[in-house]
Parts: sequence; structure tokens; C-alpha cells
Amino acid sequence: MALRLSLSNYPLLDSNSGATRWALDCKQTAMAAERGGGDNNIHDDMGNQLQLVPENEEEEEDDMETEDRDSEDAEKPSIINFDPSLPTSHAYLGSDMEEFHGRTLHDEDSVQNLPVLPHAALILIPGQTLPLQLFRPQEVSMFRNLVSHDRTFAVLAHSPDASGGELKAEFGTTAEIYAFREEQEYGIETVKIKAIGRQRFRVHDIRTQADGIRQAKVQILPERILLDPLSALQLLSRVHTHASPTKHTQPQSQVQRCQNYRRRKLYPASMTPWPPWVYALYDSETLMSRVKRQLHEWDENLKDESLPTNAIDFSYRVAACLPIDDALRLQLLRIGSAIQRLRCELDIMDRCTSLCCKQCQDTEITTKNEIFSLSLYGPMAAYVNPHGYVHETLTVYKASNLNLIGRPSTLHSWFPGYAWTIAQCRTCGSHMGWKFSAVKKDLSPPRFWGLTRSALLPTIPQGEEGVEGSRLLCL
Repeated sequence: MALRLSLSNYPLLDSNSGATRWALDCKQTAMAAERGGGDNNIHDDMGNQLQLVPENEEEEEDDMETEDRDSEDAEKPSIINFDPSLPTSHAYLGSDMEEFHGRTLHDEDSVQNLPVLPHAALILIPGQTLPLQLFRPQEVSMFRNLVSHDRTFAVLAHSPDASGGELKAEFGTTAEIYAFREEQEYGIETVKIKAIGRQRFRVHDIRTQADGIRQAKVQILPERILLDPLSALQLLSRVHTHASPTKHTQPQSQVQRCQNYRRRKLYPASMTPWPPWVYALYDSETLMSRVKRQLHEWDENLKDESLPTNAIDFSYRVAACLPIDDALRLQLLRIGSAIQRLRCELDIMDRCTSLCCKQCQDTEITTKNEIFSLSLYGPMAAYVNPHGYVHETLTVYKASNLNLIGRPSTLHSWFPGYAWTIAQCRTCGSHMGWKFSAVKKDLSPPRFWGLTRSALLPTIPQGEEGVEGSRLLCL
């Protein structure tokens, strides 16, 4: 089982091909011995799950490194005919999962004791879907018990302490299981889970039980609803204004409707010492409209109907889709007001122009103009590989400065109909994600890149802040 855990990026494997091949060989040998074969044949039945190339290819081709040239000629397709509901279903987890309905919400400011998701290396946002594959005995037992109770557990948001050393967790998000499946794979008990983030919390205390499971004492954080400062004046303005006669006009565009709404809503500002734009800075509808315009710049195929209409849910959806590092995501998670959260998201989207390799910090991988959605979740969503490692993957049309490792494979693909190839930074060799290539000629887009958020660093152009070399984005 330890070997199973070492394959952090299989089947979307990392670029440490030598170590990966050794681990695959060792695991296949062990599995063959369990079945009584005892022969180190990497192309036996397990090869159907673990091999990277067809059986007639040489093993050395698995480790070959090629320079990715497709991005130079890649063009944005006019039509995307891929079904965006396929990635959201997480069909690779199995189709016969037990589903649960309803939701568990704890009272705001209440104190709860929740089991902690072990080995979590992500910051979960409320409303974000979290797929999991777990096989450690204590984890399987923990989630088996959770399913029979309230199905809620804690996902801690770890961050380095002040000295930059040991990770600590002061905040986190509750997650609720909505689909569950338990099975045996080669004699190992495995649970497959779909969960969704629910509520933010602050950590009070963490203790470890005798069985090794950690329990967190947490306080559920409230969502602060800011009152509209013009609400009292809006009623007064209606008394002093008369409705104009109804006229039959041409249908208005969304931009025109937003402008008319803003004009009507901010009209009472004329009765105050402050101009309308001051109130617009803290108007949730105005902020949501501005964020949507930015989202459409990032993704031309985005449909407004797929976005939440509630300001709180909308702000969380945007936070889950932003390709930002953990430090910025934690700042967004700590904010307790949708209005302030939207203002910070606007700042990030306005200033972020490119995404670089987090390890190099100077090697540009892609720009925000290449981001697009291939999922109902938006341009970025979380996926899990067979060995339990969760990758938040951003889809882009083009990516540069990447080398490809190995040959394309459709095994366990998160995007059905596409084969994946490992991609690493050309400068430092860090694992950046995968190139996805369509296996059918009529599938559009014919290719795209899935970049893992943990390897990306959002940046701003040099000189924009007035200090040469100040490229790191910060709030």
C-alpha cells in the first residue's frame, strides 16, 4: 500500500519517470505474486490499468521526453461539442455510487466536533466538489461511520506559520458526502466519495484519537450580510417619482439591462453627499455584473445561467475557479462578506495577466486569455487519481514552455474521449499538468492543456506596480 501512495499523479503521472517506472514494476510484481503468477510481467492483467503505452511499444518510450509544439499552432475553436457534464459526473469513480439527498448546515457561530480529512493538501471552498479515493484502513473506517451519521467532515486549510516552517491550520471548510461507494480492489478495502464544501470554520483545537483519526473542535463562521445603504432612500425616491407610460421597446441586451438596473438602483445617491460610484463599489449586483464581465473575458463560452444568482454562492463559485496559489485562496476563505470577497476577486482578475511555473517564478506557462471552461464547474475543478491524490485542474487552450513525457493514454481520463500526456516545465522539470488530445477527429477542441493549480503562480507584468521585478500578485 505504501507503493500505491507514492504514485501521486497516476494515471496523470508526474515526470519522475524513473521512480514511477520502478514503483509500477514493484507494485505489479507484488500483485502478480498475490495471484500466484510470480512473474515480473508488466503487461499482464494489471497492465490494463497501469501501462502507459500499448503492449507492442518498447518500455523505454514511456520515459521519452518531447518538446510540445502544438501550442504554437493551436487556435480557439469556434464551437465546443464536448459534453461539459461529463467531467462533473466523475464517472471514473464508478456509476453505481450510493447517493444521498438533503444538506447538513450547522448554526452560525456554533461549536462542532468533526473528524478531519487526513492527508489533505488543498483549500476547499464552500460549494466546491471534492472527489476522494481512500484506502488506508483508518480512513475507510472513518468514512464508513460518517455515512451512517451526518456525513460531514472537516477539511483543514493549512498554511505555513510565521517562521515559514511547520504547517498550521486556523481555518477550514466543512464538507458533506453526497455520493459513496465501497469496494475491494486486489484485497484492499477502498471507498470512493463525492463531497461538497459547505461552511467555513475557525479551528479551536485538534486532538488525535486512539485509532489515529484526528478530531477538530471548530466554530462555524457566519456570512455577514451588508445592508444596502440606499435602501431607505429608494422608498423615498419612489414616492417622489412617477412611472413613465409603458412603451413597446426592442428587447434589451444584458449590458443594457444592467445599466438600467444600476441607474435605477443608484438614483437615490443624488440625495446624498456622495456620488453614485461610491455606492456602486459596495453594491452586490454591480459587483457581480463586473465579475461576470471579467469571467466572459476569461471564458467566451461561459453561460450566465450556469452561475449562481445569490451573491454569497456566486462569490464562492468564482473563488473556486480562480487559478491562484494557496496564500491568496486562504485570504479569500477568511473573508466573511460576499461583497468584500467579490471586491478582492475583481482585484485578482483585473491584475492577473499570466500564470507562471511556481517553482521557476519566471517561466510563463499560459495567459488568462487562454482559459476556458470544459466543465459545468467552470475552468477549474478538482479531480482525484486512483491513488487518492486530488488535483485542481485548470483547462487552457494554449500552454508554452512545456515538455511532454511518455505517450498519450486514455486510462482513467478525467475528460472522457481525450488521452492525457504528462507535461512538465521545460526550465526546471516540475510537473505542471497534462496535455489532453481528442481520440476522435470530430471532437472539439481537438486538444487542450490541464494545468494543476498547485504548480501555478499568478503574476502581473513588470513595471505595473512601479517597481521593477515586482511580479508576484498580492492583495
